[in-house]
Amino acid sequence: MRTLIVGSGFVGRALAHDAVRAGGTALLASRNPPEARDDGLPPPDWTRLDITEPGAFREVLGRSGADAVVLVHGPSDVTWCTQHPDAAMAGHAGAAMEVVEAAGDRRVVLISTDNVFDGASGTPDETTPTRPGNTYGRAKLAAEKIVSDAADATVLRVSLIYGWEPATVPKWLNFFASCVHKLRAGLPVEAPFDQWTTPVLLDDVVTVTAALTRADSVPPLLHLGGPEEISRADWAAVIAAGLGVTGDLVVPVPRAGGRYADRPARSCLASGLLSVHPSTAGLTVRGVREGTRFLLERAARTAGR
Repeated sequence: MRTLIVGSGFVGRALAHDAVRAGGTALLASRNPPEARDDGLPPPDWTRLDITEPGAFREVLGRSGADAVVLVHGPSDVTWCTQHPDAAMAGHAGAAMEVVEAAGDRRVVLISTDNVFDGASGTPDETTPTRPGNTYGRAKLAAEKIVSDAADATVLRVSLIYGWEPATVPKWLNFFASCVHKLRAGLPVEAPFDQWTTPVLLDDVVTVTAALTRADSVPPLLHLGGPEEISRADWAAVIAAGLGVTGDLVVPVPRAGGRYADRPARSCLASGLLSVHPSTAGLTVRGVREGTRFLLERAARTAGR
């Protein structure tokens, strides 16, 4: 199977490596090349693409010979999107329009977000009406509506994704990786006690996304969140315990006024379909304790090579 992945960041790279391991091919397409990583893996195939440029995606798609397209594109920094609403909308919704117009009958999987909900009440599932509380959520919801018009498409809303990243990555790290590197260095970690998430391990996101690209039929919408709701402060304490360092380094702080001020108080997702739909039934989604242990053990094995 040949997969075109639009976006070459944290998730896109992992999807590309998984596709190759499964015996297929993958091409990453993005404005800038993937960041070099010292992870022992060969660099993924990549081509330059400004997806907001009319006709550019169609040309790359034709050249790639792809059977499926995965969209994990656009700006994902919630604060940046709030400060640049027009660019955020163009990067998500405008790009989605380019894909839908060119995709034909190819499978299209859009990786979306829990930010299409404002987090004001309960934990939403696939039947819950959307109500974005920030610019990022509004841009992603606009992209969802466009992709839903494709001939063969599914929207995968994913809660907060975490995984291993080296400290040298020249951008903000995901929450798990940021906590690990600070705690190992004996530095305090400030984490909101009033911002709740259902964190989901990158490896599990990749497994579910791959299943959606390969299945005979897919649901038009699917939620993917971890099995537990946890505050960032409590999650940081789990990471500290996994590292065997003192929990005193975790400093609970309020969400307001910090980096997470623009995020919903409850960035959580539930699913009524994940465990029962034929495309994903039988797949396992790990909790933060199991995920933390898995990542730290894998990092130790990699370091020992």
